[in-house]
Amino acid sequence: MAATESSATSVEATKPIHSLVLDTGPLIKNDPPASVLIARAEKLYTLPNIISEIRDAATRARVETTLLPFVTLRSPRPESLKFIADFAKKTGDYGVLSRPDMEVLALGYELECERNGGDWRLRNTPGQKGLNGRPPQEKPATDETTEGPVQGDETQKPAESEQASEGAKEEEADVQSEPQTEANLSDDMERLNLEAAANADKQTTEPGTTEAVQDSPAVQQPEEASEESDDEGWITPSNLKKQQAKDSGAAGTSANATPKVLQAAILTSDYAMQNVALRINLNLVAPSLSRITYLKTWVLRCHGCFNITKDMDKQFCPKCGQNTLTRTSCSTDQHGNFKIHLKQNFQWNNRGNVFSVPKPVHGSANGRLPKHVGGKNGWGRDLILAEDQKEHVKALDEQRRQRKKDLMDDDYLPGLLTGHRSGGGSKVKVGAGRAVNSRRKR
Repeated sequence: MAATESSATSVEATKPIHSLVLDTGPLIKNDPPASVLIARAEKLYTLPNIISEIRDAATRARVETTLLPFVTLRSPRPESLKFIADFAKKTGDYGVLSRPDMEVLALGYELECERNGGDWRLRNTPGQKGLNGRPPQEKPATDETTEGPVQGDETQKPAESEQASEGAKEEEADVQSEPQTEANLSDDMERLNLEAAANADKQTTEPGTTEAVQDSPAVQQPEEASEESDDEGWITPSNLKKQQAKDSGAAGTSANATPKVLQAAILTSDYAMQNVALRINLNLVAPSLSRITYLKTWVLRCHGCFNITKDMDKQFCPKCGQNTLTRTSCSTDQHGNFKIHLKQNFQWNNRGNVFSVPKPVHGSANGRLPKHVGGKNGWGRDLILAEDQKEHVKALDEQRRQRKKDLMDDDYLPGLLTGHRSGGGSKVKVGAGRAVNSRRKR
């Protein structure tokens, strides 16, 4: 029994994640499986409304039987939810995040603060360069004794002062000895160089010593090499500062290194949630339960006013209202830096904008329109140039009806026979199109 208990505790101690918050996507896809989640995380958390979002009966039954007994249902506090909402508004992800998404992030934020003793390793604003603070350090036991008077302090103070004075004297002696040792070393090196030069002069002047001159450097070379190699490994007064700098640099990298055990992490496949989590510096893991430190996504950037929107279904810029949105790649790194990757030597295509829009023509009593309404061949009739135009709203309603059509209906006719085309990525056609100039040549 003792052996089994020790093995169980060792397995629990090697789990890389302590508290893991689950989103709806991994639960529905079963990636990773429930056995992997239980083996790699100490505690599993999710929201009560996450289970209600699963509409499929088979998927819900699987989650309730295999995973739900090991998951703790918890809702975040309103303060945490408000922090996530304010942060998402600053990053521009608030419009594409749902209420459950923000609650998952808020729960991860709460667990991070609870496990690490505060938000010292997080960021409060997206543009913040550093973190909020440093890890809290435990007070040593000697601090408690110095708060009030303790018996025997009067007798200990003279001894402490004597020890401090002796330590100061030793430090002064060491400091004074350093330049002396450096001077002695330099003097010895100069003497050795002078002696070697004098011996070389003597050997070159005396006859019959050519063989000794040729052999002596070969004997001395390994000794010099050994001395140089030994000097590299030993700490001398000349390389003392370099060794201290190396030691301090190594200590700094080890303190800033990624911890072996993540105290709190979030498992989600939503790009907007991943972007907000990385910019707050929350621990984010992939379905393989490896930590995500770099994220690359796509956004829509306006070529006219340079506004950025995360809603990929938009056709018009929400700021200036023009049809100038371009699909642009962006990235977020582990330091919370958000970058837009623009195309080099990008040229905006003005094809189709050479000729102006035809002037509007009034109607008639009988409802008939003149022959040349909308230009030649009627290319300028019912043009969509703005998002709030009634023609745009009408086209959106027609698209919704087209999507709801039953392909197995007897009265359904394919677009090849009816002449209806729904190209362009199922988006509404804006403007006259790029082929409008070719129609005027007819």
